[in-house]
Amino acid sequence: MKLFSIFGNPVSHSISPKMHNLALAGLHINGCYIRTHLEDGLQLINKFKSLQLDGANVTVPHKEFAYKLCDELDEFAKKVGAVNTLIKNGNKIQGYNTDAPGFYKAIESFGKIKNVLILGAGGTSKAIATILKEKNIDVTILNRSKNRLEYFKKNSIKAYNWGNFEVKTYELIVNTTSAGLSDDSLPLDENLLTILMQKSKFAFDVIYNKKTPFLKLAIENNLTCKDGADMLLYQGVLAFNLFFKNKLNNKDITQHMKGAFLAT
Repeated sequence: MKLFSIFGNPVSHSISPKMHNLALAGLHINGCYIRTHLEDGLQLINKFKSLQLDGANVTVPHKEFAYKLCDELDEFAKKVGAVNTLIKNGNKIQGYNTDAPGFYKAIESFGKIKNVLILGAGGTSKAIATILKEKNIDVTILNRSKNRLEYFKKNSIKAYNWGNFEVKTYELIVNTTSAGLSDDSLPLDENLLTILMQKSKFAFDVIYNKKTPFLKLAIENNLTCKDGADMLLYQGVLAFNLFFKNKLNNKDITQHMKGAFLAT
């Protein structure tokens, strides 16, 4: 039997096990996908090996730990410094990033976007900012502190902390922070966020299956909104196919995984 897991903290909310187990069953693959709560990101690979996993997904706050601990990295993961998919290949652990293409496909319904404001500067933010830049979309990062902005500045992506940010107009505002995941907090001062939303058209929260305070405020300001469900689905499909060396059909995987969202 093949064994897979998702690592995170928190991880009890994750519907990745539902998605992947539906795909395993639907495609008649002998396998199981579990949740693993992990507090210390430095123990990620040790835990992966002790569970004798064939593959895994990594969620907040461990994506940058995964990047540092993998034996090999795909080109995009190498570029962004964040990994959300782990594959066992012999004695080596390979790291991939499927967050970026998952996000980009998820915002297709918004149409052509010219500029984006991303709240947060973690691994998910790096992946999203990098793929948007590659698609010639103007990107700005806004983070609480200046500590994590170096990556963006090195890669010619505008990045600010709360202290030096000046309000401009952005078509799309993306929340990549965990604000609202397990509490009622906003990723940014409410007054400033309201001003930004009044100038914007779209809002996207990577948190899924929950109307976060960020999305509630966006709805109050008449923005077209999406949570992270489609991003989760699309990145999950790509990750699942990587588990099986890309020998499967993405449409078939998608069809089975969609059931996880109907059931929640």
